[in-house]
Amino acid sequence: MSAENMEVRWFRSHFSPAVHLYRDGQDQYVEQMPEYQERTELLKDNITNGRVSLRIRDIRPSDNGSYVCFFQSGVSYENAILELQVEGLGSAPVISVEGHQDGGIRVVCRSAGWYPQPEAQWRDLQGQLLPSASEKISPESNGLFQTEIATVLTEESNQKVSCSVRTPRLSLERQSAISIAELFFPRVSPWMVALGVILALLAVLIPLASYCFWRQHRAKDKLQAELRWRCAQIYAVDVTLDPDTAHPKLVLSEDRKCVRLGDTRQDLPDNPERFDTYVFVLGAEGFVGGRRYWEVEVGDKTEWILGVCRESVIRKGQVTLSPVNGFWVMWLRDGGYEALTSATPLPVSVRPSRVGIFLDYEAGEVSFYNVTDRSHLFTFTDTFSGKLHPYFSPGLNAGGTNAAPLIICPVPAQAGGNLGP
Repeated sequence: MSAENMEVRWFRSHFSPAVHLYRDGQDQYVEQMPEYQERTELLKDNITNGRVSLRIRDIRPSDNGSYVCFFQSGVSYENAILELQVEGLGSAPVISVEGHQDGGIRVVCRSAGWYPQPEAQWRDLQGQLLPSASEKISPESNGLFQTEIATVLTEESNQKVSCSVRTPRLSLERQSAISIAELFFPRVSPWMVALGVILALLAVLIPLASYCFWRQHRAKDKLQAELRWRCAQIYAVDVTLDPDTAHPKLVLSEDRKCVRLGDTRQDLPDNPERFDTYVFVLGAEGFVGGRRYWEVEVGDKTEWILGVCRESVIRKGQVTLSPVNGFWVMWLRDGGYEALTSATPLPVSVRPSRVGIFLDYEAGEVSFYNVTDRSHLFTFTDTFSGKLHPYFSPGLNAGGTNAAPLIICPVPAQAGGNLGP
């Protein structure tokens, strides 16, 4: 029957938008899928006999799959499913010789523009399959595939070979051949044997020399880091904790040198200086210039945060620990050490039981040292303004080894004592 006044809809997995829609006697493009715009045409020569065809131009890999043809007249409708299989015939294989390998010659066959993934094979003159040394099929940006297959030809094997690439369903195929003259195959000579021995010795000696150089370079870096740490100790200062800034769950010692996380929240005045959301406490001393150094015993704690912050940082509510917000700190958390820039992981070979913090205000640097093995951990570089205070947090977990306090330790007298900037 005539479909001239019916709705004729071609669609994929969803009824709308459609691949192509005919309704009210004309094509409708408002509901058309974007990827089919200006690519479809409904052939209506036999529409009065109830026959319509859909033409799709510029076929793409994404066109592969199921299509539904849907007719509707009033409340009556019928549909049928069509499976469209797309295959792309790629370029003619290009064969290249890429040097010697395993006593033979490595040849590589490449071809692009196939869909779906093609099959590639090497064959000899008699049509026998040759083993491949490597094979790789990779997608291109347009959804097609390119293939690369290699084999190694020896003097004993047939020197004329062909490479064929074909589609898996229709077996559309392209083929290229190559012939390699006998003189190109490698010959073993005394000079080659001697060269092989020399190369084997070099393969052993070069890594050994590189390792020795690396050990020497590492020892030099470690010595320089220790010298910087020793110089930083010259600027040791006496740091104490400021109870007016301590979160109510933090417990401070009488000498204000230790802080630990308590089990309950204390009833303390909610003064403007006090942190009310995170378990932070600041040093009572503020610095607006010069160089300062102090050390903190962290022991076997599994969580802690140390560093410096601006006096003007947000103390109420949520805050992100970053230099942008006035915090230059590092932490131990979930078994890893990080500098809180954009979460920079720190490689630590020896677990620090004591951490040294060095502030060089004018140079804009905050450095962290592992006092346990005298190594450098990390250095922030920035521009400082306003007063800076030492910053401490014993972590959120009050159980196990993390129940131990953070302890501000005196710097040994031989380090230089408590000097000014």
